[in-house]
Amino acid sequence: MKSTCRLWRWLALVCLLSFSALLYIGKEIYLSAPPIPSAVVASDGKVVFTGEQIQRGQQVWLASGGQQVGTVWGHGSYVAPDWSADWLHREALALRDIRAQQDNGRPYQALDAEHQYMLDGWLRQTMRHNSYDPASRLITLSPERAQAIAQVTAHYQGLYGTDPAFDLLREQYAMNADAVPNQADRQALAAFFFWSAWSATTDRPGQTDITYTNNWPHEPLVGNTPTAANGMWSIVSVILLIAGIAGMIWFHSAHAEGEPVATPARDPLLNIRPTPSMRATKKYFYVVIGLLLTQVGMGAITAHYAVEGHSFFGMPLATILPWVVSRTIHTQFGVLWIATAWLATGLYISPLLSGHEPKLQKLGVDVLFWALIFIVVGSTAFGWIGSLQHLGTSFSFWIGNQGLAYTSMGRVWQILLFIGLLFWLLLMGRALMPALKNRSTEGRGLIAMVFLSAACIGMFYASSLAWGQRTHYSMIEYWRWWLVHLWVEGFFEVFATAVIALIFSRLGLIRMESANRAIVMETIVFLFGGILGTLHHLYFTGTSTAVIAVGAVFSAFEVVPLALIGLEGWQTYRKTRAAPWVATYRWSILCFVAVGVWNTVGAGLLGFSINPPISLYYVQGLNMTPAHGHAALFGVYGMLGIGLMLFCLRGLSERENWEDKWLMPSFWMLNIGLFMMVFLSILPSGIYQAWASVSKGLWYARSPEVIHSALMQNLVWLRVPGDIVFAAGVLCLGWFALKLLGRRRALTVATQNT
Repeated sequence: MKSTCRLWRWLALVCLLSFSALLYIGKEIYLSAPPIPSAVVASDGKVVFTGEQIQRGQQVWLASGGQQVGTVWGHGSYVAPDWSADWLHREALALRDIRAQQDNGRPYQALDAEHQYMLDGWLRQTMRHNSYDPASRLITLSPERAQAIAQVTAHYQGLYGTDPAFDLLREQYAMNADAVPNQADRQALAAFFFWSAWSATTDRPGQTDITYTNNWPHEPLVGNTPTAANGMWSIVSVILLIAGIAGMIWFHSAHAEGEPVATPARDPLLNIRPTPSMRATKKYFYVVIGLLLTQVGMGAITAHYAVEGHSFFGMPLATILPWVVSRTIHTQFGVLWIATAWLATGLYISPLLSGHEPKLQKLGVDVLFWALIFIVVGSTAFGWIGSLQHLGTSFSFWIGNQGLAYTSMGRVWQILLFIGLLFWLLLMGRALMPALKNRSTEGRGLIAMVFLSAACIGMFYASSLAWGQRTHYSMIEYWRWWLVHLWVEGFFEVFATAVIALIFSRLGLIRMESANRAIVMETIVFLFGGILGTLHHLYFTGTSTAVIAVGAVFSAFEVVPLALIGLEGWQTYRKTRAAPWVATYRWSILCFVAVGVWNTVGAGLLGFSINPPISLYYVQGLNMTPAHGHAALFGVYGMLGIGLMLFCLRGLSERENWEDKWLMPSFWMLNIGLFMMVFLSILPSGIYQAWASVSKGLWYARSPEVIHSALMQNLVWLRVPGDIVFAAGVLCLGWFALKLLGRRRALTVATQNT
């Protein structure tokens, strides 16, 4: 008991220090973010852009699709360009040609090597010079650069408008014509893209050869190459990873498992009868399957747009279901169905753990269910309508599509979801409270961990409310990753791990005392790296070198526990052979085994392949990221959700009506299909893009020349076999659930007839 209390104190200390550091670095990001000038002017007095246009342009970009259509500073989707890298390259080429014509009367390509070399040096010096004056808040540029900016602005005016000369390019980018109908908004959009590129190529005050984005993206034309800190902290992260894994192996060997637990002769949960509120959670799981099916369908459409742009096997689907909508639904539903599975598990398991059914608990579960349905349907419908009808920036921010990956629903829906999560926490708390108050409750520490992680899930969603329409883009990214990394990848995993430990302990497969200590210890190790590891997403989003240092160190520690997760998966698999009755939970347990495998492969191997700063410098915004994302999000969190769902459905169904014959193909097709999808298509395309980024620059890796090359198109088509296998696995899961529901109805009718 004393040992466990010490671990809880260590956990509290780790969380306190880590969040204090994360908040302090957030303040530093706010202070050191690229300045938004009051105006961008030419030295001859001409106003190029106003500061209001830059801020308005950020809102216009997000309302027109934002991170669902291309990226800024590497965050978003991967068919359209990274707009900051694209603008930077186009402006550099235009400026170089303008100066070549002025000095030599000929374009750059017609000059000899000596004159080209001199122009290259002038270009780097001109574009890296920081002419921002803090006193006047003006950025002053040469007339030649203002002319180059006007040329690039005209390009974006045509691209986001209806100019037929851009039809092919829009198809290659999977963009619809007239994405920004208003001329003034298109001008503002160009201002924002200019500012994002200016931040990426302008040296920070007082620093040489280090831009506001730490020299990202790779662009040889302007001397954007990795900084010394980028390389040094990458080396440190690798050393720490090796040392951490060695320490974990030593600790694991020194604290080997004790005597094996005596498995009960029969299922301890066999005679438990679900309470009314537990039975009310069943409908949640059918919604989970419906959301999963929709996500898979939208994923297939979105992937196909990478080939045809506006069509789906010749059908002009983009007129009613454009890329921005299909990708938004695909990414948003991926989070929603996993979250729904875990929320329902919490509601199901709370009365099971405490043996207490509070008054009106079933009513609360039902109200929460319909509230979640309202939020999902409402946010999806209004986001879709807003994207098709171009209803403006305020509509998009408040009730439409905010344009931020994984956090796209409008602010009103976010507020309602936050209230719903707090209500979910209330429902769990009132059911668990008797067990938490009773000091003699077996597994009280584990139950406390479940409740605390649930509290973090409910309250930390408030980070989605931390930014507004005019918030600086660097701070939007800072808070967005609080939500995506800490909420989805952090506290949900702690919650699920604690629930799994409780399930295994209640089944008698592990000792309650051992599980209690192990979960607290695992949470300490995970959050020690995971909280500050959030910063590895922010290396190049207008942040200082300190973010690279802290993010590199702690993202390495994030991976350390994942190195031994595979061993934990094997130990979990051994539990399926503990007693004949354990086969009842075979497919739930095998889902947890799959979590261990994908944690090692998807989160560990593929995650660390992009986490070090020197790696992410070249591959941020390329398909290396979705390779990690698919393997980790579905392989880890998705399989966790399915495993928990199957456990709950097992307890909510008559045992004689349960058939595993559809679960076996579902399990194997889901995992094999995911493996094929990642390793036959997404990862190879990411490696090819990485080569292009290293050799020529990020602009090239994201250009139509690469994205629509024969090799990349073939790699996109290679997704089809894996997609088909994966979709078949989802259909088998859906059919299993429908048959289970049908058999229950048949049983009810038969009982009534007798």
